[in-house]
Amino acid sequence: MSEYLNTARRVIETEMAGLQQLAGSLGENFDRAVEIMLAVKGRVIVSGMGKSGHVGRKIAATLASTGTPAQFVHPAEASHGDLGMVTKSDAVLVLSNSGETPEIADIVAHTRRFAIPLIGVASRAESTLLRQSDVALVLPAAAEACGNGIVPTTSTTMTMALGDALAIALMEHRQFTPEHFRTFHPGGKLGAKLSRVGDLMHADMPLVSEATPMTDALLTISQKGFGVTGVLDPRGHLSGIITDGDLRRHMQGLLDLDAASVMTRAPRTISPDALAEAALEQMQGSKITSLFAVDKNARPVGIIHIHDCLRAGMV
Repeated sequence: MSEYLNTARRVIETEMAGLQQLAGSLGENFDRAVEIMLAVKGRVIVSGMGKSGHVGRKIAATLASTGTPAQFVHPAEASHGDLGMVTKSDAVLVLSNSGETPEIADIVAHTRRFAIPLIGVASRAESTLLRQSDVALVLPAAAEACGNGIVPTTSTTMTMALGDALAIALMEHRQFTPEHFRTFHPGGKLGAKLSRVGDLMHADMPLVSEATPMTDALLTISQKGFGVTGVLDPRGHLSGIITDGDLRRHMQGLLDLDAASVMTRAPRTISPDALAEAALEQMQGSKITSLFAVDKNARPVGIIHIHDCLRAGMV
């Protein structure tokens, strides 16, 4: 094993040990912190300096994307006017490994002056930050992974994990669903995976009746550009689909037939409320390129093509 791999494994194992210590140290103060955040009528303001600030930005983003309105406020900028962002309807989460970072003094004082709930995260219970806090979350005295205690490694990992724990506890209490999550993640692969068929489907569908001559059905297939056409029975239900394979199988005398004679009956369909990912899985599994979305009465309401899923960034 190389020296580099030895270092990598030592770092990861050291940080894992810190996370285990953190998990074992949590108690009623964690519950109190969650309850404060749940009761907030405004936002959870997250603040921290240096590495704690970088972690704080991530925690604020995670809270905001999982149903807890949150915003990161840089402590130095807060001292130069941004304290106006912190109101009496908010709660403040301040991160500082030492609990003595000079730049956090003004935002801490602001919370005390206006009776704004303050949750402090630090590694020293006797630090100024935790003594001033309404709820003190103490990070355990775990070794930093650098070996000499200089580089914030295990401490920042624990702080990040603590932020995730708070966010998920709040999320589960609020019964935050994938649909809620999609509201905050409309873009990127996450948004695509949580899209509904109804979000991607086309309402202008290729459709013909069972009695339609194949000369007209071929025209519909060509005009709509999906390579297929749905076939409707007299009640307007989707009774079949005509694909390239159906055309090849009925090549002999094709133009003398009607749609009902050529179509594949009982085609695969999907609900417009289904996840688009389910539609993609069905198309890939069945080696087809299009699916009709039908309502509860088997009437077609749209068509989704595998290219729609690709364009949405699902794969």
